[in-house]
Amino acid sequence: MKVVVSRDLCVGHGLCEAVSDELFAVGDDGVARVLPAELSDAQGELAAQAVAACPSRALRLEQ
Repeated sequence: MKVVVSRDLCVGHGLCEAVSDELFAVGDDGVARVLPAELSDAQGELAAQAVAACPSRALRLEQ
């Protein structure tokens, strides 16, 4: 499982990073990036919370 960030939708609210700074970081350009390339099952749960929290719907989970 992995998280994909739509760079054109991300406006850098930082809620994903607030949910898990282990998985996400908002860069100087104001766009979130995913730190691990592949997620463990436990990280997948956190990622799903971040996807749900994103107000601009810039995150999505892929298998």
